[in-house]
Parts: sequence; structure tokens; C-alpha cells
Amino acid sequence: MGRLWNSFKIAFAMYSKIPMPRADWEKENMRYMMCFFPLIGIVIGAVTVLWSLAADWLGAGGLLRTVGYVLIPVMVTGGIHLDGLLDTADALSSYQTRERKLEILKDSHAGAFAVITACCYFMAALGIWSEFTLEQVRILAGGFVLSRSFSGLAVAAFPGAKSSGTVAMFADAAQKRIVEVSMYFLMVLSAGYMCFMNVKLGSAAVLGAWLTFVYYHWMSKKQFGGITGDLAGFFLQLCELVMAAAVYLAGKI
Repeated sequence: MGRLWNSFKIAFAMYSKIPMPRADWEKENMRYMMCFFPLIGIVIGAVTVLWSLAADWLGAGGLLRTVGYVLIPVMVTGGIHLDGLLDTADALSSYQTRERKLEILKDSHAGAFAVITACCYFMAALGIWSEFTLEQVRILAGGFVLSRSFSGLAVAAFPGAKSSGTVAMFADAAQKRIVEVSMYFLMVLSAGYMCFMNVKLGSAAVLGAWLTFVYYHWMSKKQFGGITGDLAGFFLQLCELVMAAAVYLAGKI
């Protein structure tokens, strides 16, 4: 139980801004860390739904309500996944060799394409989320768990682009079979919740997440030779945007 508790603390300390008791970042304590990663999505989903209810109670306008939806994941996570999206945008837009792209991922400076991607991403998210009803928001609350379950599965199952780095460290420390089973369980649970809320809209979101996962696997192997921590952040942000777009489009059909 001690190792599980430490793995839980490390997952939340690494991937969220939620205060956690101190834990030693040792290999044994990180063995099951990815099993708890999707639970951060439960926090984000719950806060998103609570904000929707609070916005109704406060009589908040549509813009303020939507800004809350878009910023809640950033505030809970500290923007760690958004950083991966922007670094990956710079690397992909460089059209350099695989080795050079991996170097760009490690560069702490934001390039022009990172800035452009950030602006486009937030504009797209703001536009899509502004169209949602409370029912659609509740459906997508489950998507924050689903996206992290897919991401955790990739860490256990996909090849790494480097022998060092965050993803390589966690993949090496993880009991991969246990992590995979945990991710599949949480994927079924979150997808089932979304479809239970609304079969058509939930199914559209799940399909969007799965297609993004397939693209992630293909792109990471082709462009980088495997996944990295930045690519994992890229996938998670893209997956959540695609799920939102899928729910919006399905709602119009």
C-alpha cells in the first residue's frame, strides 16, 4: 500500500498543481504512477461541471463561462501538457531531421509556430466550448479521464523515442502489464460514462479520441521514432480538442 500511495502522490505532483505530501521519486515508488494519472482527469471534469453550475447560479455571461471551461484544465495541470503541444508544434514545423526535431523538443525557447499554435488552439477551444449545453459539458467531463487513459496506455505500450527523459523513466519503472490493464479499465469506465450520458454524443467523443490515438501512434513513430513527454502532452491536448469538436458536430447531426 505504501508504494501505491507514493505512486499516487507522484502522479499528482508531476501532472497537476494540486498540493501533495512529499514522496521520494524512486523507481519503486514510480512503478504504478501511470495507473493514477487518469484520476487527475476526474478532478478536472468535476471542477468543470461545478463551474458550469456556479456560472448558472452567478448568472455569468457566455464568454466568462467559456473562458472558465478552457482555463480550468490549464489551472489544474499547470499547463504541463500544453507545453508539450507547443514544443511539438515547433518540432513538426521545422521539417528537419528526426534528430534535430528531438533537439527542438528539448529547447526551452518558444518558437514562432508554438505561439501560433497556442493562439489557434485557444481560439478553437473557446469557440467550440461556447456552443455547449450543460449536458454536453457533463459528457466531456469524462473525456479528461479518457484522454489520460489513452496517454497512459501509450507510455506502457508505445516505443520511446529516447532512452532517457520523463516518459522513458516512467515506462522503465512501470509494471507495464498492470498499467495497461488499469488504463483499459479506466478507458472502458470513462467511455461508458460518456455513452451513458448520451449514446450519440458520447460515442462521437470516444471515436474522436481513438482516431487521435491512432494518429499519435503513427506520427510519433514516423516523425520521432517513438514517444516523449512532449509528444504525450501534444496528444492529450489534441485529443481533448478533437473530442470537443466531435461532440459539437454530433450534436448538429
